[in-house]
Amino acid sequence: MKRTIRAWISAIAVAASFTALTPKTAAAEDVDLLLVMAADVSRSVDAAKFQLQRNGYAAAITNPRVLKAIQSGPNGRIAVAFVEWSGVTAQKLIIDWTKIGDMKSGQDFASQIVEAQRPFADRTSISGGIEFAYAQLERSPFKAPRRTIDISGDGTNNSGRDVTLARDEVVAKGVTINGLVILSDRPIPWNPDHTNPPGGLTNYYRNNVIGGPGAFVIEAENFEAFGQAIINKLIAEIADLRGRQHARLPFLALPR
Repeated sequence: MKRTIRAWISAIAVAASFTALTPKTAAAEDVDLLLVMAADVSRSVDAAKFQLQRNGYAAAITNPRVLKAIQSGPNGRIAVAFVEWSGVTAQKLIIDWTKIGDMKSGQDFASQIVEAQRPFADRTSISGGIEFAYAQLERSPFKAPRRTIDISGDGTNNSGRDVTLARDEVVAKGVTINGLVILSDRPIPWNPDHTNPPGGLTNYYRNNVIGGPGAFVIEAENFEAFGQAIINKLIAEIADLRGRQHARLPFLALPR
């Protein structure tokens, strides 16, 4: 009997020591929004346009109006990842999940955007970009009541699977996809319908790309207007306007 009790106590001691040595899984930190910013870097985005796009994202994440919107949420912070995409197998995580809640964290994030090398200049797979962005949401170390993918681009899907299928699958998992279209004054000579499809690129995004509760698409008249457009878009996403204040936002197209 004594031998049995001693064995039982010994077993408990071993289990306790093993538990003490095993690291505890940290609880996911709460933020108000998980946001993947997914930027088109396909062949139609030349070097000058690429730099304007990068600078626009960097300036927007440090804009006082954007930071005020972030700080007005229940937790006062959001988590952001920045990806760039092009062809069907060309997607890259440029900046991993980062918590942003003040100017310092915004500036650190912006610096990484500006300094990173351009990864691709391939075809345009919006579907691939959506799928890759969703994969980042699934691996986020943060927890939020809302998950949003912010897709910006200057052309239609011309590589990979049907974009509407990718859109519908991701939206069905509770994710909102918003769009920012960059309009082109002159169609590209080798494929004019890519940047200027029948009915316009805004309608294309509205019908094929965006989806989920309150999804919307914003127009930037050109790459020079991109910076202001992304500021307006981020404020709408962060504040969760869901269509209530569309009239106040320049470049804003009607929701889906």
